[in-house]
Amino acid sequence: MSTLKASLKPRKTAVQARSAATVEALHTATLQVLTQQGLIRCTTTRVAERAGMSVGSLYQYYPNRDALLAAVLAKHLEWVAEAVEQACARHRQVPVAEMAAGLVTALVAAKLRDQGASKALYAIAGERGGAELVARINTRMVAAIAAMLETAPDAHFEDPILTAGISLSAIVGPVRTLLEGNASPTFEAGLEQQTTLLLRAYLQAHGRPAALKA
Repeated sequence: MSTLKASLKPRKTAVQARSAATVEALHTATLQVLTQQGLIRCTTTRVAERAGMSVGSLYQYYPNRDALLAAVLAKHLEWVAEAVEQACARHRQVPVAEMAAGLVTALVAAKLRDQGASKALYAIAGERGGAELVARINTRMVAAIAAMLETAPDAHFEDPILTAGISLSAIVGPVRTLLEGNASPTFEAGLEQQTTLLLRAYLQAHGRPAALKA
């Protein structure tokens, strides 16, 4: 295990410690401090204080602040991936127009459920092992989208993985613009509808008619 990975690894799991509630409290407190005070002031001392425990108790679970931040980021991204996987499972064997709408709705809702937290986590995703984690989560989501596309009754995709990757990027791009603070109120208001139109047009134009699958 690399030095970076070792430094980001939690000291013990919630199951081992029999205190999942404590870990949840630490994660919640971390997000609160991040969103209200920013990354610089997000220290283990402040997080422990917000969670109502001693900093020594925090260190029983995480060896340092970066390990804590990495864990919070991982939990958020896992939740997003699960939301996408569930949406893809629900939208199998329906026309691609419905697939597009279901996927966009699920991913946008997951990413923007708590914009403050998402913005804070997006800002740290490029560090603390975040890039590797994001890549792994994206691979999961692409696989789920590709599996859904393969069941479309009205289209056939020669390379479902490629199509799924482009589809994911088409949704994530506008969301990233919003999280980076570069979007107008009009952009935000129309994000889901316009992104759905974009993805629907791409899938319908890119997929061969189902009759040509053979």
